Amino acid sequence: MANQETAYGLRPVGLVGGATNSTGVTEYEIASDNTNAIYQYAIVVPLAAGVIDQAGATSGGTTQALGVLTGVMYHDSVKKKPVFLNHWPGSNNVSVDTNHPVKALVADNPNQLFQVASDASLTDRATALAGVFANASLGTSARTGSDDTGRSNSALSVSSIATTATLPLRVVGIVDDEANNDFTAAGIPLLVRLNAHFNASTRRFDSQTTADSTGI
Repeated sequence: MANQETAYGLRPVGLVGGATNSTGVTEYEIASDNTNAIYQYAIVVPLAAGVIDQAGATSGGTTQALGVLTGVMYHDSVKKKPVFLNHWPGSNNVSVDTNHPVKALVADNPNQLFQVASDASLTDRATALAGVFANASLGTSARTGSDDTGRSNSALSVSSIATTATLPLRVVGIVDDEANNDFTAAGIPLLVRLNAHFNASTRRFDSQTTADSTGI
């Protein structure tokens, strides 16, 4: 039977080593004139202007990942009150009071683990297990999402799984889920972490960029 969930971005689910997970997030800012939609559970990157933006769809780059977006808050210039959303719709889709900053909540712990769905068949569990400890990208779905749910549509690119050091995600496990255990179909939940993290004390390589291409 096909898996029930097939693409939902990177859901924060725990910390490396089973450390206490407070599910805490850090508050950053999004430029009030940023027209890019940034969906919940999408990877974001820091910019030189002191704000964050969506990660680019590319398999390499020069800007480390900061984490994943979990929600935003801005002041509506028409309603004259704060608005809380699970994603940033883009400045052309909201009325922002520029007297107040657009706040973004980001799961930015460099030891954060995430659950992400595979974008294609992994054949069987043995084949999926062989991908653990390898690296991967998010494929061309990295920037896409649903305007209805506000959720990211990104999924792990099965075809990208390799030992290539510059790929942004490290696969660390398979999530057991009875509703999503058909290895012949897309949607197998995998456990990953961000390889090159902006907040890490040591950065092995660069993995993110804001340029449009393929992968992440």
